[in-house]
Amino acid sequence: MNTVHLVVVSAGLSQPSSTRLLADRLGEATRRALSDRDEDRTVTVRVIELRELAPDIANHLVTGFPGAALRDAIEATERADGLIAVTPIFSASYSGLFKSFFDVLDNGVLAGKPVLIAATGGTARHSLALEHAMRPLFAYLRALVMPTAVYAASEDWGSGGDATTDGLAARIARAAGELADQLAGRPAAAPAAAEQVVPFAQQLAALRPAGR
Repeated sequence: MNTVHLVVVSAGLSQPSSTRLLADRLGEATRRALSDRDEDRTVTVRVIELRELAPDIANHLVTGFPGAALRDAIEATERADGLIAVTPIFSASYSGLFKSFFDVLDNGVLAGKPVLIAATGGTARHSLALEHAMRPLFAYLRALVMPTAVYAASEDWGSGGDATTDGLAARIARAAGELADQLAGRPAAAPAAAEQVVPFAQQLAALRPAGR
């Protein structure tokens, strides 16, 4: 039985948070969609709440050494078959905490990995940040970004809505379906191989000219 590991990164700052609420809905919708496509495939969903890792992220940026909790989150992201990344929008872009987490990942970790991007904000006008900020970020990281990005404005959580913000449930289902299609067609990620450390003396011997 194959297991798909889905990691959901939420950069919400408050508790409770509309960003976390959107992250949970996307994670559950993707899990459901994957189960519908393959009943024999087990899906695990791991939520990484960045607000709890903020001190570790800041320390890692200045020291280069992650704490235990941050190291665990980084390793989970590296092992994930797919990723859902959700951020609040500040000043027409993703939050600094959101960007800082992806700054501490090793280069190439997200290459080819299916990623669903989503964001929350006060008004529907901020939805453009998904296309001019978030999508270019993950394209630079060589991730496979899903065509549908999900934005939830304040109106989406009430009984109202307009032509731009109405239908959040439908947008979630469409984006989750796209991610599920990608994950269903991919073999589950193999466990990361342990890094082989070559002793320093052996490295020096390899550099020494023959006969010396």
